Amino acid sequence: MFQNNSGAGTPPVAQGEAPRFEDITHSIKGSLAGLRKVVKTLHKLGYAEPNDWSQPQPDAQTGKWVIVLIKRSRL
Repeated sequence: MFQNNSGAGTPPVAQGEAPRFEDITHSIKGSLAGLRKVVKTLHKLGYAEPNDWSQPQPDAQTGKWVIVLIKRSRL
């Protein structure tokens, strides 16, 4: 998944050059019970701490709850 088959991979960081980062935004919609389960599962996998997620907010269009995580990823 997300493979680059063009032969041009991500260029290596030159020595002395600062690494590049990108903020990746994850949003999950569902019931409060479902959101809690996903957060616990991702925590057990070592991906994110439970306190890293936003507080649940209601989505008026769908009637579900939404949580957001912004994770900084090195490119």
